[in-house]
Amino acid sequence: MTEAGISGIQIHYYSVCQRKLWLFSKGITMEQANDRVMEGKMLHERAYPQLEQKEILIDDTFKIDAFDGEYVREVKISSKMDEADRMQMLYYLYQLKQRGVEKKGLISYTKERDTEVVELTEAGEAKVIEALADIKRILQRPRPPGLKKLRYCSKCAYYEFCFAMERDEEC
Repeated sequence: MTEAGISGIQIHYYSVCQRKLWLFSKGITMEQANDRVMEGKMLHERAYPQLEQKEILIDDTFKIDAFDGEYVREVKISSKMDEADRMQMLYYLYQLKQRGVEKKGLISYTKERDTEVVELTEAGEAKVIEALADIKRILQRPRPPGLKKLRYCSKCAYYEFCFAMERDEEC
C-alpha cells in the first residue's frame, strides 16, 4: 500500500496539529519566514557531512535526510516533538518496506546530542496505516480542523494565521 502524495512533513504535521496539516496541504505555507524552520534547514545542510547520501527524494513522495548504513537518519533540532518525529520515521520505514527495503531508523537530536533508534513493528505499521487514512479524510474536508491551543503554538509558523482573531487578554 503506497500513499502517493503524502509526505513525511505531512505525517509530522498530522502528529503535531491537524489544522497545520490541512493548511500546509492546501498550499497555505508560512514556513518561509519562520526562524525555527530556517534553523532546521541550516542544520540539515551542515549535519553529518561525512554521509554521502543526504536529502534523498524517494519516488517524488518523501525525502529522507540521509542513509547511514543499515539506518535511515532523520536530523532534528530538539526532541520537543519526539512523538511526531517517531511517527515520521515510522512512515519512512513503512514506505521503504513497501518498496522492498528493510531499514532501521535513527533520529538525531542535535541540541541534546542524543539519538533514538526506531524500528518498524506491526503496531507501528498499523499506526502509520491509520494515520494515512486519517490524513486523507482530513485533506478532503472543505475547511481546516478547528483551532486548538497547544503548548507549542506560540513557536509555530502558523501562529499569527491561526490566532489573528484572538483578543489579547492584557488589552
